[in-house]
Amino acid sequence: MVNITFDSMTHFFRTSVRGALLSVFLLAGTAVASFAQLGVGRPVGRQLADAIIVKIDNQIVLQSDLDAGYAQEVARAEGKPLPPDIRCRLLQSIVMGKLMLAKAETDSVTVTDDQVNSELNRRMAYFVQQIGSEKKLEEFYNKPLKQLKDDLRTQVQEQLVQQKMQETIAGKVTVTPREVRQYFSRIPKDSLPYFSTEVEVGQIVKLAQVNESAKQATIAKLNEIKARIQAGESFEELAKQYSQDPGSGAQGGYLGFFKRKELVPEYEAAALRLEPGQMSPIVESQFGFHLIQLIERKGDSFSTRHILLKPETGGNDVNAAADQLAKLRRRILADSITFAKAAKDASDDKTSSASGGLLANRQDGSSYLPLDKLDPAIFFTIDTMKVGHITPPLPYRTDDGKDAMRILWLKSNTPPHQANLKDDYQKISQAALNEKKNKALDEWFSKNRGSVYLEADPQYADCKLLAPTTL
Repeated sequence: MVNITFDSMTHFFRTSVRGALLSVFLLAGTAVASFAQLGVGRPVGRQLADAIIVKIDNQIVLQSDLDAGYAQEVARAEGKPLPPDIRCRLLQSIVMGKLMLAKAETDSVTVTDDQVNSELNRRMAYFVQQIGSEKKLEEFYNKPLKQLKDDLRTQVQEQLVQQKMQETIAGKVTVTPREVRQYFSRIPKDSLPYFSTEVEVGQIVKLAQVNESAKQATIAKLNEIKARIQAGESFEELAKQYSQDPGSGAQGGYLGFFKRKELVPEYEAAALRLEPGQMSPIVESQFGFHLIQLIERKGDSFSTRHILLKPETGGNDVNAAADQLAKLRRRILADSITFAKAAKDASDDKTSSASGGLLANRQDGSSYLPLDKLDPAIFFTIDTMKVGHITPPLPYRTDDGKDAMRILWLKSNTPPHQANLKDDYQKISQAALNEKKNKALDEWFSKNRGSVYLEADPQYADCKLLAPTTL
């Protein structure tokens, strides 16, 4: 199995390779691995090698699976050399993941379609954020967003099942303070890492609300378009001309087939009330306002086309968001509510609100952010702040381009130092927990690895694919 070792600062406090492989796409900070899986960074049209390199019962491992894991490790190494047998070690982790899938099938461990769809939507939103827009993502692959999701669906489903199996095997493992101290005491003093300045930063975000006049103008425009279609003009041509959905607009508004619960509820509910060829009233969703036409029903799936218009926001809308934040800030400063509670209750940024507003380190998922890697907008704001201070409302643009305001809170500021139990207990505790969970997984694999058939490509014949290992 793959355990944490203490032979270098690079390895200290890292999750296992197995954990990294099984968590591709699932954890924050996996942009390189995620895009490697999709193929981002390679020229359009170039095909990844997809030869089958391992068979394990009814599961297979593709060459591209291994290549994606290797790309992730290269990115994490940040230019430092990797172990010469890194591909064997990565392949071991992937094979062990496939063993989990095989046992999950036997033990009836499954995930729901809703869970898969939710994860697919989250990942697509992340990809769009990284590459700039839905249109750029679709142009890069020459595929609509729907097809990109379909291409990833099986992979996502498998990864979620693997994650569920890991939770079943090691999810209840905990560490005591004594075990944390014992773990730390085993680390050679000359192997303790030196941490740069780290901060914990919280935010509460309020989106600019569209004013009523802008909404009514958008609805009126869509009703005009609807009347033109009813008078004989082409839905598809008007969608190409007016729709602000970059993915479907160029395709005449065509979205293709979706199953229930794959689209936002407002859109789906309106579409399913229609007969083929019929158009909906104007429908509002989180994306804007839609005019929908049902094309076809097929079993539990349906296909539609739509025209999307987005109301323009105005200065008054941002001012309203600022007013809301100013009131929240006064309540927090008066100790009538905590920052964490206010973020969970009121922030429009659901990613950070779930953690009480704290921004997450994309490398390890913790709340500690290296100062030298902060977003410049945050860095220059907190640079002169004292711990505990909260900014007045500040202009902010979300990753998907929406106007907003936010307040920032500097929770902590830890100066540069060598790892120690006082300042880094959370990190050390997590590393100790990772090690203990890996031991639980080791025991599970030892118990179950003899129950499967395995065949490897000759080029990987020397890799001991079901044997314990370390990284």
